[in-house]
Amino acid sequence: MDELDSYSRTVTAVAAEITGKVAAVRIGRGSGSAVVTGDGVLVTNAHVVGDARDGRADFGDGTQASVVVAGTDPLSDLAVLRARRPDELPQPVELGDADKLVVGQLVVAVGNPLGLAGSVTAGVVSALGRSLPTRSGRAGRVVEDVIQTDAALNPGNSGGALADHRARVVGINTAVAGVGLGLAVPVNATTRRILAALLADGRVRRAYLGVIGTPAPVPASVAEKYGRTEGLRLAEVISGSPAAQAGLRAGDLVLDVGRRQVRDAQGVQAQLFGDAIGVPLPVTVLRNGAMVDVVAVPTELS
Repeated sequence: MDELDSYSRTVTAVAAEITGKVAAVRIGRGSGSAVVTGDGVLVTNAHVVGDARDGRADFGDGTQASVVVAGTDPLSDLAVLRARRPDELPQPVELGDADKLVVGQLVVAVGNPLGLAGSVTAGVVSALGRSLPTRSGRAGRVVEDVIQTDAALNPGNSGGALADHRARVVGINTAVAGVGLGLAVPVNATTRRILAALLADGRVRRAYLGVIGTPAPVPASVAEKYGRTEGLRLAEVISGSPAAQAGLRAGDLVLDVGRRQVRDAQGVQAQLFGDAIGVPLPVTVLRNGAMVDVVAVPTELS
């Protein structure tokens, strides 16, 4: 009973802290939830916003705020809204770091699908490192390290908050993955960079390399010599891409990009923002047992 009481107290405390800071949003033909993350700023899903430019945020206490779309990024499924009158919004949530989550950790999902009262569900992180395919026009991307949780999510909760036991928002709920499973875009250093770009410029400029890969173990002899255990195995190198022009090949095991160790696609994507466009990018791969260094020059992803 004591354990149940402790669990209940934790969930109740998180709900009390977060619920009033999550709004129901109606943007054009779309609707969902949004989280107050800054002074006059809300974050939601790009798929909730669509192509709309303005709308309304409704909070559980009856407060309504007119909002405009500051920027959307379909490739991360994130969007930023600004209140026309920032003083109409409650204080922002505290953002956490999803990179510190562990499987089995308690999380609380908070949405506001009707604008009448908060929707609160609790569960655990059931898996980490999931991938969420996204598209924008002809451009495709995979959102890496998506959080999977068994906290029940409903369609109206898209754009709502996923919080840890200390009421720190560690994810933005984005999709229902199946019966009893939901997905959330992680709040981490990459996410913060995306949100900052949306606030400043209304869009996210990305560099394009042209590789598709999956994490793979490093051979024991190499792992022992270089202290590496994992790399990114290239499953495909897009024809005509900067990666292809640099000489990268399918089957290469990528170990370093930009002189930084990489173990997965996120490690590569984290370096492919606007400041990497047109700048030589060194890439080290393991090919047929030998280390190979190439230099690619990313182009802008359009």
